[in-house]
Amino acid sequence: MMQQEHLLDFAQRYTCAWCSQDAASVAAFFASDGTLAINGGAPAVGRQAITAVAQSFMTAFPDLCVAMKKVVASADGAEYHWELTGANTGPGGTGHRVNITGYEFWRFGPDDLIAESLGSFDATQYQHQLGFGI
Repeated sequence: MMQQEHLLDFAQRYTCAWCSQDAASVAAFFASDGTLAINGGAPAVGRQAITAVAQSFMTAFPDLCVAMKKVVASADGAEYHWELTGANTGPGGTGHRVNITGYEFWRFGPDDLIAESLGSFDATQYQHQLGFGI
């Protein structure tokens, strides 16, 4: 289990990576065979696939800003709670601003990198803020 002070530093650096517009910097927080699944979908496996997921958000939201709300250690991992804001002005975007919250449950590997991330956010609220279903 990661020490709380190391976990807080890790989460702060992860947050900065999401705000960097450098998708590979997000993937660098994952083990080489790490996984990222969002809202129960099929997981992205490996850094290349995780980079693609991060890039899809960064492309859709050129002004993407992720703020860490809290990070909480548990016996089998950690919960990273976040808030995402940005305008959907990327290619094909709606131009609408979004402000959503969510979390990732992280399980760490022996290298103290994320082996598995299970992410969750309110997809209905997200679609509504994008301007769909209004």
